[in-house]
Amino acid sequence: MTILVTGGAGYIGSHTCVELLNDGYDVVVVDNYYNSVPEVLNRVEKITGKTVKRYECDIRDREGLEKVFEENTIDAVIHFAGLKAVGESTKLPLLYYQNNVYGSVVLFEVMSKFDCKKIVFSSSATVYGNNPIPYKETMPTGDVSNPYGRTKHFIEQILGDLYRSDDQWSISLLRYFNPIGAHESGLIGEDPNGIPNNLMPYISRVAIGKLPQLTVFGGDYDTKDGTCIRDYIHVVDLAKAHLCAVAKILETTGIEAYNIGNGKGYSVLDIIHAFEKASGKKLNYVIGDRREGDLPAYYADAEKANTELNWHAEYDIDKICEDTWNFQTKNPDGIK
Repeated sequence: MTILVTGGAGYIGSHTCVELLNDGYDVVVVDNYYNSVPEVLNRVEKITGKTVKRYECDIRDREGLEKVFEENTIDAVIHFAGLKAVGESTKLPLLYYQNNVYGSVVLFEVMSKFDCKKIVFSSSATVYGNNPIPYKETMPTGDVSNPYGRTKHFIEQILGDLYRSDDQWSISLLRYFNPIGAHESGLIGEDPNGIPNNLMPYISRVAIGKLPQLTVFGGDYDTKDGTCIRDYIHVVDLAKAHLCAVAKILETTGIEAYNIGNGKGYSVLDIIHAFEKASGKKLNYVIGDRREGDLPAYYADAEKANTELNWHAEYDIDKICEDTWNFQTKNPDGIK
């Protein structure tokens, strides 16, 4: 079986490629390396001892995508490719709609042309908006506070319409919570270009001395310590959820959404203290203003994924921080 992974050199994509290869799948990666580097795929090959076929291609490039499908027999697609920074999306909404939504439409059109109708979509818990917690798949979606989240909601709706128009499609919508951590080898992990937008790579760069201090966005939320609460999940647990979803879509038709999270809420200060324990470093941080588009708290009810996908998160916050620090110390200047 051959799986096409869009954005496969990215953070979640690369870890998923490792799990796919270790489980016996052939993997083809499409990536434009906007927020990643080709060396990541070399490291995936080193971890697994297997080859990744790769194409440097933007998902908006119809001709490039058609070449991929012409040269490979693709059984299913895992679609990660997309911009993902909440703050950036509020400043550059058109870029997010053009890249994430239009790019996805091009991908779905090419899949339709080549009669490949099985896809796992990298969605997000942001589609739930300001629903009461914990988030359940039965809740309404769409009341989203930022353009990034709206692109995920729109793509989910597009895929729903696609299935309703052709019930031969098999679609799994994985609504991620907050993936952090790294592969235990220390070879791959979260390594964004430039100054990180996400909490954990920022923390680890402060700990190793690459950044002077961390600004915590908001200390006056109605939470246990005033900082935002999120459901943090080890990226390897998240990657394994994709294996479960692929197995399901290969055997069925339909469209289903699944929450992929630990089901526990940790505050920003919880993460800082756990990272200090893992690294043995005292972190320099200050409490700053709230960030536009952030919600005070959210975490998952992952019972549906536990039951229907037979998936369970295995790693706790201590393991997450240990693996992150291991990756950071082995790659102080990032993956080159």
